[in-house]
Amino acid sequence: MEYLDFELPIKELEDQLAKCQVIGEESDVDVTNTCKQINKKLIETKKHIFKNLTAWQRVQLSRHPSRPYTLDHVRALCGDTFLELHGDRGFKDDKAMIGGLGKIDGQSFMIVGQQKGYNTKTRQYRNFGMANPEGYRKALRLMKMAEKFGIPVLTLIDTPGAYPGLEAEERGQGEAIARNIFEMVRLKVPIITIIVGEGASGGALGIGVGDRVYMLENTWYSVISPESCSSILWKSWEYKEQAAEALKLTSSDMKRQKLIDDIIPEPLGGAHYDRETTFKTVQQYITKSYSELKELSTKDLIAQRMDKYSNMGEYKE
Repeated sequence: MEYLDFELPIKELEDQLAKCQVIGEESDVDVTNTCKQINKKLIETKKHIFKNLTAWQRVQLSRHPSRPYTLDHVRALCGDTFLELHGDRGFKDDKAMIGGLGKIDGQSFMIVGQQKGYNTKTRQYRNFGMANPEGYRKALRLMKMAEKFGIPVLTLIDTPGAYPGLEAEERGQGEAIARNIFEMVRLKVPIITIIVGEGASGGALGIGVGDRVYMLENTWYSVISPESCSSILWKSWEYKEQAAEALKLTSSDMKRQKLIDDIIPEPLGGAHYDRETTFKTVQQYITKSYSELKELSTKDLIAQRMDKYSNMGEYKE
């Protein structure tokens, strides 16, 4: 387990608990009460730390190297039923954007999402979760295929942003994202969107138009990352914590501003501490959402989706 800087008190107590258990196993000394006391203090420390997280600390948690990525969620939700589909039928297959068919609770879904890597090699292979235009065109191709066969769409967002390289701009990055938003608004099947990690800028919006939009508790969703915001406003990354607070990018901020529908709670310590519980909770939200959306006619589904996004940003004096 890797620890973030604010998690170091937890690491110290977990190390103490592990040593205490080893002493108990290797000697005749009864350390049961000592272990219980350390464990109790560990739980209290966790509760205190994770109850008072700053916006920047939640950003750090969303990037935790042990946090489950999109394919981890897909494998847990779909098991062996997931069939990955490749390519945009125009340029190439973008490895940063994954998509395919899978069954969740017996219901088929077209699943689309950004995938990051686990180590240096796979991060380069996945381009750090930053999709090129062909990635967004692949996503749209799969969503239109789902529409053709009446299959609901599930999108899982985890990206630091769309790839900003020259070649991406040459191939129409802005147009690809705008086309996806335009087409998703009027897609004739239910769309469920979940931010499972980072939700940055147009890179997230390119697959983020949903009838139901949820955020895992320790994720963020914003027009720009705190570091980039800091570098633009202060010409330095040193003010990233201040930028994170000002951007109002946490799940509670997004819910308060009515930009998402609900927050999916995470286990104490974050999704990486108890993956199985996280996957089960996500599955419950997906199943519940689809059971509500499938009752709507196509006309009502699209009308509600359009109204939802048209009403965002309303302001009354």
